[in-house]
Amino acid sequence: MNPPYCGRFAPSPTGPLHFGSLVAAVASYADARHHGGRWLLRIEDLDTPRSVPGASEDIRATLAACGMHADGEIIAQSARSEVYAAALAQLRASGLAYACACSRREIADSALRGIEGAVYPGTCRTGIGDRPARAWRVNTHGVQIAFEDAVQGRVVQDLERDIGDFVLYRADHIHAYQLAVVVDDAAQGITDVVRGADLLDSTPRQIYLQQRLKLPTPRYLHVPVAVNAAGEKLSKQTQAPAIDRAQTLPALTAALQRLGQQPPAAGSIEELWAWVIPHWRRENIPRQRALPMTTA
Repeated sequence: MNPPYCGRFAPSPTGPLHFGSLVAAVASYADARHHGGRWLLRIEDLDTPRSVPGASEDIRATLAACGMHADGEIIAQSARSEVYAAALAQLRASGLAYACACSRREIADSALRGIEGAVYPGTCRTGIGDRPARAWRVNTHGVQIAFEDAVQGRVVQDLERDIGDFVLYRADHIHAYQLAVVVDDAAQGITDVVRGADLLDSTPRQIYLQQRLKLPTPRYLHVPVAVNAAGEKLSKQTQAPAIDRAQTLPALTAALQRLGQQPPAAGSIEELWAWVIPHWRRENIPRQRALPMTTA
């Protein structure tokens, strides 16, 4: 028997909630509630240098103003380093993770290129000699991962060729996102990951770690990300404006329309969600990785 549906929204507190993040939040919330499931909130503040003080509280306040309330405890990655260290130790003990002494410049000079730029060529797989370890990586030799995304369809990735041996523990002494998210999804019992398609290429890495750590693999659904006129994902770096908490109803309606849903005019947030939850249709979500804001 399959476990009950459990979804999540996992923002990084690098600034206030903007429209691009709202689209992902709405998709994850609507899908969870439509399937009678739980919806959890996780604050992915692992990258402490990028976290903005007060952003976590601001995001939670905006979600509440939009009528999206999390079930259960809200966890923050910054408090879970010991759990990630235990997972890394497990991978090291199995011989899958290895120390890397290469600098960013050495990696950038690699002739190998993949879907995210330079591919680490496995220089330190056989050891680092007397050089100090800068990071820990996972061996991807001969690994191919395939999965079926509920919106984007079948995804196949040759990890060694397309990504390379990716980092699990960074040179600045922070556990990498790919490891942390896998550990957290398993710990929270996440069955369905609904998020933006900017993370589609990360999913094979996460599935690989799930397999090696003997953790369950959730079902995945990646929605198109909102991009600006220059084709850049809406973010703090691209000056995406914060959601106005006094104008949440039109923002929610616009987000739903981008997700292929056609809600009728509603007089309140409660009225809108009362229509959305029973009428949510995955099959109406555009099968694209990105949608320009001009199409909203």
